[in-house]
Amino acid sequence: MITPQLASTASIEKQIWHWQGYKIQYTVMGEGNPLMLVHGFGASIGHWRKNIPALAAGGYRVFAIDLLGFGGSDKPALNYTMEVWQELLKDFWTEHIQKPTVFVGNSIGALLSLMTVANHPEIAAGGILINCAGGLSHRPHELNPPLRVVMSAFNRLVRSQITGKIIFNRVRQKPQIRRTLLQVYRNREAVTDELVDILHAPSCDPGAQQVFASILAAPPGPTIAELLPNVQHPLLVIWGADDPWTPITGAKIFQQVKEKGHNVEIVPIPNAGHCPHDEVPELVNKQILEWLNS
Repeated sequence: MITPQLASTASIEKQIWHWQGYKIQYTVMGEGNPLMLVHGFGASIGHWRKNIPALAAGGYRVFAIDLLGFGGSDKPALNYTMEVWQELLKDFWTEHIQKPTVFVGNSIGALLSLMTVANHPEIAAGGILINCAGGLSHRPHELNPPLRVVMSAFNRLVRSQITGKIIFNRVRQKPQIRRTLLQVYRNREAVTDELVDILHAPSCDPGAQQVFASILAAPPGPTIAELLPNVQHPLLVIWGADDPWTPITGAKIFQQVKEKGHNVEIVPIPNAGHCPHDEVPELVNKQILEWLNS
């Protein structure tokens, strides 16, 4: 068994599935009831390297996928939306899993997992949401007017053939990736060279800059509040208590539905930021396995 401390991307065997003419990278490990791990913005299967072996050793068949546009999957010039990725997950389930599945996501991947559980209850058994994002992008009413103007101008620059490449090349530099991670990771020791490489390598692929521009300009997708009334399955909500991007106050909406009788368990993770599954994997893996086994 590979312990979380020793797990690395090299220990995870990757496979290729073709979807609508595009190459999609995925992995599968273990035997038992299925789990589907869904990464966040800019991440990939490698972001789950400390979780996949532990969850598989816990008695589950663990799938993880690189969403179209990320990781080792193709990066075509498309209008990327949450709905495109939801269709991808549903089709992957139909071809590879075909059993009620617990969808596990971080950040945007958590919102996508919640969408799938809410909109396709026939393929789901539950959801595990780790620092769930509120949308793929900010909604105009969520920004004050000056910031709304700034973001609109920034999006135009990102979509430009000239300035877009300049901005993307600056954002994807390894020192900048490390600085960003240090802003959102409470556990600074988790910001390793390997993690920086996991995020940097896909940004060098053809099409990566166009994906970046498309996603920044994409619609935010459904809100958590819109999705929760349609959820029929249990939810585990894990939240790094020191997340500056999606503060733990975002868990309040889950607490409200729990108080109305929905099967929701909320677990704050102290001394962790936006990615507690990578910052304190032993604790998060333990919480996930205890919840699943209960």
